[in-house]
Amino acid sequence: MNDIKDYMQQLGRRAKTAARVIANAESGVKNKALDVIASEIELQQAAILEANALDMQAGKEHGLDEALLDRLELNEERVQAMAEGLRQIVSLPDPVGEISHVNARPSGIKVGQMRVPLGVIGIIYESRPNVTVDAAALCLKSGNACILRGGSEAKHSNQVIATCISQGLKVAGLPTEVVQVVETTDRNAVGELIRMEESVDVIIPRGGKGLIERITKEARVPVIKHLHGVCHVYIDDKADIEMAKAIALNAKTQRYGTCNTMETLLVSDAISAEILPELEVLYQSKGVELRGCERTRRVLPNCVAAVDADWDEEYLAPILSIRVVDGVEGAMDHIHQHSSGHTESIVTSDHATAMRFMREVDSSSVMVNASTRFADGFEYGLGGEIGISTNKLHARGPVGLVGLTTQKYIVFGEGHIRQ
Repeated sequence: MNDIKDYMQQLGRRAKTAARVIANAESGVKNKALDVIASEIELQQAAILEANALDMQAGKEHGLDEALLDRLELNEERVQAMAEGLRQIVSLPDPVGEISHVNARPSGIKVGQMRVPLGVIGIIYESRPNVTVDAAALCLKSGNACILRGGSEAKHSNQVIATCISQGLKVAGLPTEVVQVVETTDRNAVGELIRMEESVDVIIPRGGKGLIERITKEARVPVIKHLHGVCHVYIDDKADIEMAKAIALNAKTQRYGTCNTMETLLVSDAISAEILPELEVLYQSKGVELRGCERTRRVLPNCVAAVDADWDEEYLAPILSIRVVDGVEGAMDHIHQHSSGHTESIVTSDHATAMRFMREVDSSSVMVNASTRFADGFEYGLGGEIGISTNKLHARGPVGLVGLTTQKYIVFGEGHIRQ
């Protein structure tokens, strides 16, 4: 245990030193590092896929469920997406040093705000090896050093990706300690990382509810998190039927194992008898199990009876709970009670109803006539994301470059003294 503590403390000290360098690095230097990392990932694609195959084999042998295996798996398309994500981050404006809200005060001083990095970010995640790239790139571009602790199930993939990142930092003349991937799979490393107040400024966990609950409970360092994604789509009685069917199908079936996948469908009573039978056929064609409330089962008698726990469940699987509600009021009441604060969507052609839904639903993303699957940093134009925060402080929603910075006040004077 002392060896793990010493190892993590070493990483923390190195990160703290590297944070001063990357915080003051020019945009061109940071972008050069990202470009080289992208090229290295493409050059090392075969090695990455070979390492990932080892992780997938081990994952299956250890009984990982389908959702985790889906997050773990890499293919040529996903590797290329990692490189593309890096280049998109290169194209984004650098938020560091941005000055805003400069106002002249009666005293003659000018007061404004400057955007600055958070410092050292510890990121703890499960399965997804692409998070190693996303996290490193976003932290680097936003001027932060980071300590990345991936799951043991992705250790081979992460090792190869880490070498690509180190090469990019070296070529750009930046310390390799700007991005450090924790090499040990010892679970005690997580416990140490979340208590390193002297060297870590914020922790961002990405993973299952159990992991995030543990980190939130035990951390001494501030945490940016979301526990789970219980996302809703509400089909209003003023909805375009064809649009509603397309959105409801996509939100659930485009990909099952993601936090922005719809888990509960809410349907206005006035339209339920018309749309639910058609949706049932579509969901059956995809192999989705439907669990419905009593009113849903009057329309769909073959639907499994939902229990109370279903309304709070993040299935991450081809299972969908359906509730028939009394219009937008009933939908918002259900969301208020059961939402995890991640993403909700309304399908309606009534502008007033749409705007009311957007104002009154208190989630990190609220949508009108769009699939919840768009709640994603890449789709929002953030160049990928470090995670989706359901916190209200300090960041909310997909956390991209700006979410990894904070602001300090700056004052311009010309010899001013306070009277």
